Amino acid sequence: MVRAGLTAERVTLVGAELADEVGLEHVTMSAVARRLGVKDASLYAHVRNLEDLRGRIALLGADEKTIRIAEATAGRAGKDALVAYANAWRSYAHDHPGRYTATQLPMEIDAELAARAPGPRRAIELTYSMLRAYALDEPDLTDAVRLMRSTLHGFVSLEAAGGFAHARPAQDTWVRCLDALHTLLERWPAQPEGEPA
Repeated sequence: MVRAGLTAERVTLVGAELADEVGLEHVTMSAVARRLGVKDASLYAHVRNLEDLRGRIALLGADEKTIRIAEATAGRAGKDALVAYANAWRSYAHDHPGRYTATQLPMEIDAELAARAPGPRRAIELTYSMLRAYALDEPDLTDAVRLMRSTLHGFVSLEAAGGFAHARPAQDTWVRCLDALHTLLERWPAQPEGEPA
C-alpha cells in the first residue's frame, strides 16, 4: 500500500537532506524511513533500493548545482564568467555537501530517469559554452573542461576534508587559483607535434 503524501520526489529530497547532514555514505533506507515516519517497506513503492535513491540524489544535486551556475554566469563572459561559475560550484558544495558528493561519484542511475533529468546535460553545455570564450578548439576544449573540473572539485573536496589548515585563508588561495586558471586558459599550450586531435 502506497502511503498518502509519499512520492519518489519526497523520498529523494529527504534522502538529500539527510546526506547533507550526515554524509551520503551514512544515508540508509532505514534512516530515510525514520525521518519520514514510515516503515522501511513503504519506501520501496517509490524507490527500488539504496542505489536508486543515491542516483536520484545525484540527479537532484546535478539539477540544483546547474541552476545555481546558470544563474551566476548569465550575461557574463571570460574571466567574469569563470569566477562566477567557480564560486557557484564552490558555494553549492558548501551548502549541500551530501548532494555534491553524490554528483561526483560513479553510480548506476536508471536510464529513463537520467534521460529526463536536465541537470547533467545542461551542466556540460554551460561548461563548454563558458570555456569557448577562451577560443579553444577540440581536443583542447575537452582538456580544459577536465582541468577546470579537476581544479574545482579538488579544491572543494580538500577544503571539506579540512585539508587547508595553513594560516593563509583558503579564500585567498581560491582567488589566486582562479586567477591562475584564467591565465592558463588564455595562454593554453599548443598541441605537441604529431599528437592526435
